[in-house]
Amino acid sequence: MDKIISLGDPTLGEPEKAALNEVIDSAWLTMGERVKRFEREFSALHEMPDGIAVNSCTAGLHLAMIALGIGPGDEVLVPSVTFVATTNAVLYAGATPVFVDIESLECPHISLESADRLLSERTKAVIVMHYGGYLVDLPAWRDFCDRKGLHLIEDAAHSPAVGNVGRYGDLSVFSFFTNKNMTTAEGGMILGKDAAALEKTRYLRAHGMTTGTLDRYRGHAYSYDVTMLGYNYRMNELQAAMGLVQLERLPSWNARRLELVALYREGLERRCPEIGLLFSGDHPNAGHIMPTILPQRADRKKIMDGLRAAGIQSSIHYPPVHLFTHYRERFGEITLPRSEEFAQRELTLPLHPSLSEADVDRVVGALERILGE
Repeated sequence: MDKIISLGDPTLGEPEKAALNEVIDSAWLTMGERVKRFEREFSALHEMPDGIAVNSCTAGLHLAMIALGIGPGDEVLVPSVTFVATTNAVLYAGATPVFVDIESLECPHISLESADRLLSERTKAVIVMHYGGYLVDLPAWRDFCDRKGLHLIEDAAHSPAVGNVGRYGDLSVFSFFTNKNMTTAEGGMILGKDAAALEKTRYLRAHGMTTGTLDRYRGHAYSYDVTMLGYNYRMNELQAAMGLVQLERLPSWNARRLELVALYREGLERRCPEIGLLFSGDHPNAGHIMPTILPQRADRKKIMDGLRAAGIQSSIHYPPVHLFTHYRERFGEITLPRSEEFAQRELTLPLHPSLSEADVDRVVGALERILGE
């Protein structure tokens, strides 16, 4: 049988092993100099002055809520076509998520027009999510939020190092989970144009303490104060060491992903014209996933079963958050027609830098055969 074509493998090797061994040999495992260096280099890559490393994107989104003063009584406009962490973070802060439909099947970004209609006197912020690595129209959203007096938060989990990501949001949060464009196994980073809110997240991530463990260990501080209710959301040195290695290769990996996306688009347009493609070929994109729209007549489960039988993994991004049991029980029945149709017809194909041109051709060929059946 042919090899399994996986959905999205991390790229790991000897450099990561060497970096992790260096941390172990140093005997300093918790947040230290490597975390600081990772923050500097990641923020520099995004042309931002500073970044705050945390132990997950979810933690970063939670801290963004707190740092921007979002809490009970406030509403936050959110997409439903996203991973559930986007909206969970709003609940963590005690605020209320207000679900907004997407623009269209071809552009599954939160709709600005729909968001405008859902504004209330309680609306405090908007979270935009760069679906699949495709950037939302950040200047348009910045203008909208400035006119309406709202905070703009970027869920940039899918879109590191592409276009103007991270430069428009009051706070922008990235993910280094194992299936992302670069990984620290778990981990996240906060960037932002709101310098005061960004600095607040620095203390919030570590119990609200005014000095760190490393400073006290080196004798730079003998005690500390706690000035706010904080959390234990710190990144450790092992994660940062891996992140520094991965960060060096992120631009080339993103470029390879876009090459593979172009191959997919050409092959699908030619051999599977019934399958819908998202956005345009020149849309700013980090190439995080390869989403497609199946024809209405298609049975997605049978297609996924057929791909699995051919040794090809596939997935769905995402079941709409507003339809999950917890959210239905909490907020009642909500209808978002475009989001729901998109979620019923979306199919994600394998995409990661280790794929070959032959792998893409094999995936497209399998889809062509299965659809023909």
